Amino acid sequence: MQITAKSYFSGAGGMDLGIEEAGINILESYEIDKKCCDTLRKNFKHKVNEADITKITVLDQQDADVYIGTFPCTKYSTAADINGVRTGDDLFLHFFRHIALAQPEMYVIENVPGMIKFKVVMEALTKLPNYYVRIECPVNANMWLPQERKRLILIGSKKPFINLDYPDETPLRLKDIIQKDSEVNIPQYVLNRINGNYRDKPIVSDPECDDLAPTCVAHYSKDRGTRLIKDGNRIRPYTVREYARLQGFPDWFEFCGSDSDAYRQIGNAVAVPMGRWVGSQIVKYFNGAR
Repeated sequence: MQITAKSYFSGAGGMDLGIEEAGINILESYEIDKKCCDTLRKNFKHKVNEADITKITVLDQQDADVYIGTFPCTKYSTAADINGVRTGDDLFLHFFRHIALAQPEMYVIENVPGMIKFKVVMEALTKLPNYYVRIECPVNANMWLPQERKRLILIGSKKPFINLDYPDETPLRLKDIIQKDSEVNIPQYVLNRINGNYRDKPIVSDPECDDLAPTCVAHYSKDRGTRLIKDGNRIRPYTVREYARLQGFPDWFEFCGSDSDAYRQIGNAVAVPMGRWVGSQIVKYFNGAR
């Protein structure tokens, strides 16, 4: 059978790409950010709804076997404690609304591990009648990529979902993703940070030492001095293509907008291999190997 899916809060399409690579047909994506929608249209053939999910009704939309929600993680992250904005938000309720009314065979949620601390959110997403729920946390992108990126994966299904297979493969190494001797614009503030003029030192990853990069973040679009890479005798920011490779995007994948727009989209994305892994578990479920 051809498994179908709908993607909510799709961003630049990291989860969508991984799900497609697993052999699942994505019918449509929902995303409010214009630059992300442009990127989705550039790289995918399915329908892209540039829309506010809070304004979308449910029962007059086309159905799918699987609903996938990757709603924004900013206010669930422990990093939000720094600015006092770790408050959660109500966007999860709109994904919950779609699940509750449409009752798909399966739904999948990806977010930061910090979401598990929000009891109201977790109750809503794990206590729906007629669903068995499995939570995998943390799932770390370092199983596939040279990046530390821990996430929560929640799977709800109408039949028990017991056996999950974790990848048995050699992850990419940092040296595999580097563009040697690339021309990179290094802003003065980055040089200032390298020279110790900031209180916070940059995180410098060395490919020759098999370092892992820290988590890719959207804020890299505004400050490229926090995460740097050693490239021969110099220390520099990651190029857009390197940043995309850290998230598992293939080189043919194009990001719309400026470099800053691209860094933001990449930092907010689901790592593509993680999406592919989720997709492979979905396929296994629908093939009867629960």
